[in-house]
Amino acid sequence: MIFTETRGNDGSRDARVGFASALLSPVASFGGIYSPEPLAPLPPDFLRQHLGSSYQQMALALLQYLGIDIDLSILREALALYDCFDDPDDPVPVVKIGEKLFVAELYHGPTRAFKDMALQPFGLILSRLAQQHNRQYLILTATSGDTGPAALETFRDRANIRVACLYPDGGTSDVQRLQMVTEAAGNLKVIGIRGNFDDAQAALKSLLSSQRFNQRLRELGVSLSAANSVNFGRIIFQLLYHFHAYLALARQREIALGDEVVLHIPSGNFGNALGAYYAHRLGLPIARIVIASNANNVLTEWIESGRYDLSKRDLIATTSPAMDILKSSNVERVLFDLYGAVRTRELMGRLDEQGWYQLDPAEHARIGSIFAADFCSDTESMQFIRQAFAGGYLLDPHTATCFKSCRRPEFTDRVNLIYSTAEWTKFAPTVDQAINGGQRQPDRAALAAVATTAGIEVPAVIAGLFDKPIAHPDIVDRQAIESRILEFLESKT
Repeated sequence: MIFTETRGNDGSRDARVGFASALLSPVASFGGIYSPEPLAPLPPDFLRQHLGSSYQQMALALLQYLGIDIDLSILREALALYDCFDDPDDPVPVVKIGEKLFVAELYHGPTRAFKDMALQPFGLILSRLAQQHNRQYLILTATSGDTGPAALETFRDRANIRVACLYPDGGTSDVQRLQMVTEAAGNLKVIGIRGNFDDAQAALKSLLSSQRFNQRLRELGVSLSAANSVNFGRIIFQLLYHFHAYLALARQREIALGDEVVLHIPSGNFGNALGAYYAHRLGLPIARIVIASNANNVLTEWIESGRYDLSKRDLIATTSPAMDILKSSNVERVLFDLYGAVRTRELMGRLDEQGWYQLDPAEHARIGSIFAADFCSDTESMQFIRQAFAGGYLLDPHTATCFKSCRRPEFTDRVNLIYSTAEWTKFAPTVDQAINGGQRQPDRAALAAVATTAGIEVPAVIAGLFDKPIAHPDIVDRQAIESRILEFLESKT
């Protein structure tokens, strides 16, 4: 598997690299990111061959087909981490909730959100590569709520790894925040910033490309990488579960191999949807990838009109905070795959400088042939949570944003698959309001109320958060991030 740079090469680095190099050093020329060269479709019998395979068996076969330049023993060790999920035999249950309507539950890992699916194997692989190269790495991550806990979990006490995690103060749920600020391992640093996720992501990208910051890291003997989905090491593991979910539908005899399905994906930074896009490019039978947004519906506008416009938008705080994102990094990889590096650099440059770009009609038509989109208000999301619970299914507000699009007439003749990105426990106050009514309660009280109404128990990994001491109290302005990270690194050398 060969990677190249989405905005072309500036002569300062290799124009084409392997997977391991792209994972260890995700920074690309002209502010771009690494993306795979065009993917060849899988052999026609790949799905049939793996109809009876376990998740790990299918995943390993797919990674080997893609030509990942990682030792087979490391890949096996990384994929074995899925054995620690709720059900080792089925880390991603696919549940029927209606006629031709299914949910792929991606949240059965240690932090109860879909980022575990990618970051559990990613963390082990990056640590093993760092040890092989005898190098110390600083892993930067910016989070809207789920990447941070999953990154801290996977990198905790990993050899040759230190992590600096940035989160927007007030921009995550209390449970998400506690999952981060109570992590006490010595190789982890968590910093709250005054701002939103776009500010955190911009700070991360600025540090990745900062000559001064990188020079100081070299003086400390530290290399730099990232755990956000700007790193394709994340995306490749998100690609896998789309194949698993399709095969699960076939095993349940809800589809025949070759039948096209409609995927509905709650989207913020577009990584989950990008995994589906690459699955489509590899030949998985997908009729449409439907992007579900909240009130921050810049992706809906882009897919429906071809215009990506941030110039007149301010970020809106919603009840689905992990999707409160305006500048979705992974859209750039779709642009590159469809239009090439020259056009991608032109479009992204216009977005960076002017706050918007417009696809031409032919370019927009290509987007529309693959993607569709819709968005959901907080009020609608609450209604969908209430309706689903009345039907016997408990879901979180991010998953709820998909329930609007899956009812559209153009999709009802096919099997529709919703991707559930988080367990309800991550957003209990909203779920409590939806199913019990009344005033919004703090997380701890809301967790107890929902558990009582639903007749279930709160997982111990969530319930125990409220009694853990705070290990990372820092909340800073964006300008102070660099100095706080360097202080952390210098204290460890």
